[in-house]
Amino acid sequence: ENDGSFIIIFLKKGLRFHLKSVTLFLSFSSYFLALRAFFNSLSRILGHKPLKNFICKKTQLCYTSATLGDATVLGKMKKFNESSNIMSIPMEWVGPIKIIGNTLSEEVTVPLATFETPLFRSTYRGAKVTTLAGGIQVSLVSEGMTRSILLEAATVKEVLSSLHQIQERFDDLKAIVAQTGRFVRLVEMTPQVVGNLLYLRLKMETGDASGHNMVTKAADALCQWICNEYNQLKYVSVSGNVCADKKVSAVNGLLGRGKYVVADCLIPGRLCQRILKTSPEDIVQLNIKKNLMGSIVAGGVRTANAHFANLLLAFYLATGQDAANIVEGSQGMVHCEVRGGDLYFSVTLPNLIVGTVGNGKHLPLVQENLEKLGCLIEREVGENARRLACICASSVLCAELSLLAAQTNQGQLMESHLRIERQEQRQVS
Repeated sequence: ENDGSFIIIFLKKGLRFHLKSVTLFLSFSSYFLALRAFFNSLSRILGHKPLKNFICKKTQLCYTSATLGDATVLGKMKKFNESSNIMSIPMEWVGPIKIIGNTLSEEVTVPLATFETPLFRSTYRGAKVTTLAGGIQVSLVSEGMTRSILLEAATVKEVLSSLHQIQERFDDLKAIVAQTGRFVRLVEMTPQVVGNLLYLRLKMETGDASGHNMVTKAADALCQWICNEYNQLKYVSVSGNVCADKKVSAVNGLLGRGKYVVADCLIPGRLCQRILKTSPEDIVQLNIKKNLMGSIVAGGVRTANAHFANLLLAFYLATGQDAANIVEGSQGMVHCEVRGGDLYFSVTLPNLIVGTVGNGKHLPLVQENLEKLGCLIEREVGENARRLACICASSVLCAELSLLAAQTNQGQLMESHLRIERQEQRQVS
């Protein structure tokens, strides 16, 4: 009985104290906050957890700024729920990179976002030597986003009969695709027959968008139309893996996916020695023995490069791209040779998947980055995305060249990493 009386007195005092808290909140805050405080007070008395996480979710501004060398590492995200986990990734503007081509001819500075922060300095070194050498020539070879629909019939005879008729009606297919969006256009269809399965790899132009959703929507419409027109064919999947989306494959390198871009330059031997601390001959030999032979030994598929993926990830994150597309994006090749004592160096990227509109491009920092890159200017449809792809390819060349140069000198790569990372740790602390 004594214990029971004590508990009742305690509860009364607790409620009296917390009612005063409610009155105070009513005077200085909104009714909602007062109600939340009351429920939290009552919850504590009853031994429950506070209810604030279930009643109200605040918005917050996440902004980070740190200094690395001469540039600023900058990252910000606005108005995310407090329940969201926000990851701040170091970002730095690197350049200028001098680019020459039919898509753009100017010097640009590029944003890179990565935890692999020595990449900033390495890419800058590549940008410096190529700019002093006269710039990087960038050429857009072809473009087109892909999706492969998968259909099936009872027999291969039915598959082939249907396929021949479908191929003869390509204009009808183009009309169906055009109805699904203003900026999507079917440009190519590549069939593959496996048993009673029919794979149709569709390539489409998608304007300034990377085009994932646009080609899927169009493929859905084509699946429905084909199955209605040819009853012997049955739907299996809107994506049959011959796209090939976010996967290592041979088909993408052969037929392209996204933007097919080649960037090359000619660097005088004296600049190789002065800035890259190596010779054209050493870089060419390393490319043969590492990128070409090493990739063959490893069983690489249409790939011969040192680290395309590093730069692509940093560029994709900073510009709001689908980072998973570095899987096929990194399937590219380095070709270089000595020309009269100078170094010819090139990178070929057949699967650059980038866009300036669409999912991810609405974020404030992404918008700011794209605007600084000159990729949000009103131009002919598709030109902004082409510009972004060419800037990306030139950045890949800078990073690849610098890394290969470093690896021609024993110990230089690890020494540079340790020196830069320790310097950053001291700045943070």
